[in-house]
Amino acid sequence: MSDDIIIQVCDGLDMLNEDNSIPRNIRRGAEEIKIVLLNESDPLDVRVSTATSRLDELANDPNIPLHGRTLIWNIMSRLEELA
Repeated sequence: MSDDIIIQVCDGLDMLNEDNSIPRNIRRGAEEIKIVLLNESDPLDVRVSTATSRLDELANDPNIPLHGRTLIWNIMSRLEELA
């Protein structure tokens, strides 16, 4: 089950990364978060915590459009299912 959620989260991060209306620094952050989540050398709870913290930073960026912020919140709610 956790693998399914991580795949869904990565799909959401890919959507963020591929959206050209999202600022570049946020798209880059989405790619970095995906790398963190897929790094299986760290425990799952550490990966989820790191990703959630970083997503919170991105959601609070004043330059992110509303649809990008909503997508980040949806991704964070999926991650909370793993916590």
